[in-house]
Amino acid sequence: MDEPTLMRELKASPLEIFRTQSTLNPYAGNWGYEEAAHLLRRCLFGPTHAEIEQAVTDGLSLTLDKLFTPAPAAPPPLNAYFDNDLLVPKGQTWIDAPFGPGLNSYRRNSLRAWVTGLQINQGVSLTEKMTLFWHNHYPIESGVVNDPRFLYRYFKLLRDNALGNFQTLTEEITIDAAMLRYLNGNQNIESSPNENYARELFELFTIGKGPQIAPGDYTHYTEQDVVAAARVLTGWDDQGHNSATVAIESRFLSQRHDTGDKTFSAAFGDQMIADNGDQEYKDLIAMIFAQAETARFICRKLYRWFVYYKIDAQVEQDIIDNMAQTLINNNYDIAPCLRQLLASEHFFDPLNVGCLIKNPIDFNVGMARQLEFQIPDAATSLESQYRHWLQIYYNNNVMQMGVFAMPSVAGWPAYYQVPQFHQNWINSVTLPERSRIATRFATFGYTKTQIRVEIKPLDLMHIPSNAPDPNALISDFVKLLFPQPITQDQLDFLKEVLIPGLPDYEWTIEYDAYLVDPNDQNLANSVEAKLNSLLDTMMNMAEFQLS
Repeated sequence: MDEPTLMRELKASPLEIFRTQSTLNPYAGNWGYEEAAHLLRRCLFGPTHAEIEQAVTDGLSLTLDKLFTPAPAAPPPLNAYFDNDLLVPKGQTWIDAPFGPGLNSYRRNSLRAWVTGLQINQGVSLTEKMTLFWHNHYPIESGVVNDPRFLYRYFKLLRDNALGNFQTLTEEITIDAAMLRYLNGNQNIESSPNENYARELFELFTIGKGPQIAPGDYTHYTEQDVVAAARVLTGWDDQGHNSATVAIESRFLSQRHDTGDKTFSAAFGDQMIADNGDQEYKDLIAMIFAQAETARFICRKLYRWFVYYKIDAQVEQDIIDNMAQTLINNNYDIAPCLRQLLASEHFFDPLNVGCLIKNPIDFNVGMARQLEFQIPDAATSLESQYRHWLQIYYNNNVMQMGVFAMPSVAGWPAYYQVPQFHQNWINSVTLPERSRIATRFATFGYTKTQIRVEIKPLDLMHIPSNAPDPNALISDFVKLLFPQPITQDQLDFLKEVLIPGLPDYEWTIEYDAYLVDPNDQNLANSVEAKLNSLLDTMMNMAEFQLS
């Protein structure tokens, strides 16, 4: 058969050509630096060389054990430098302190810095990456909630449940004080039901729409269900918002609750929920979680977060359906189904390596970790520590990924907006910022309270296995910073950046001379300048934008 005829038949065929046909079967291939780096890139914010090497030694199973071990409870955010907080001395936390005029802005920055510090000091655990996943899944916006103490409790709830049970977390977030304020749950009363949270509970947080079957009605839920769910959720309120005297908590006010029966549509088997007071919201959530589509819905979101944005029919059948069944079999505990994915041949399929554009937090926090920025510890200067963390937060924010600064209740567009998905991270605003920030760190860094943070390339020379060989040096930095090998032409280009117009032995001679006399400042400066140029160039390459 000639080629034109074959192409016509292929185009006419009803068979879909799938992107990949790998499955959830356990991965049984090679386990080396590249495979360990791929796993840790997706599970951590920028794995360090030491973490990758340890993962190679540990093997896949032990590395997964470590990743699925929850991180320890984190000490709360502190007043690191704000003199005008008369209610909280420096070095102490504000999370239970009374509200005072003019304090929200500072405390919000303290919280932002603290979250960034958790990400930088994450250890080998999925906790921080999954906390961010849940923040995107159950978004809130600081400008709407407008009390950092509420924001802290919301974030701690996500972190405490990061690797826990999806249904339990949904129950707890439903009556969380910050969420009650964000989606108007505190305004939902029997005489005037507010449907805002009920609608998002179905559409964004649990089961999703499915195909539309009538105006306002979808396969997985209908307008009748939204109305009934809003009635179930009546009666909840928060207290303590911007208060100097009232403790922060959620509370159920029975006099504001609709005690009538609530009947749902055929999508839920015409189920009826009767009055159950302050436990009725759990009955609603149990009804939703009895639907298999709820498991598939969250598994698709996990897939897009950890693997790739495209879910074709093969992925739906072989990956999503099987993950969802594992989730259901484990009563909605997230860890078993996520571990099944991360341990699979599908996750390590070459087509799924280096195929995602790094989100800004992966880019900025990952750069700080992989290139071993020496951010001050609290013993050196608590103020400097928080100010440097906050600078990295601002770098994330200018790239359109600020924590507590969601663009909408749907979360960041990179995880839902068809057809661009992760391509949303690269645009005319964010791409120049990526280049500017990378170059700034590679050249002169940041100075806060007289403490400078920058790349110190001479301190990174433990990474190359053979630093005096320019080819080995470049190859080892490529393995750390890029998710896939690069071409020989690219390697040659990088060597030209390192030693422009010079033979290899010139680098070897100069670097060996530095090793003999590291206190010779002229030698150190010369070697460091070459390494700075190399790292700056690498961080501005397209491959550095990928995970």
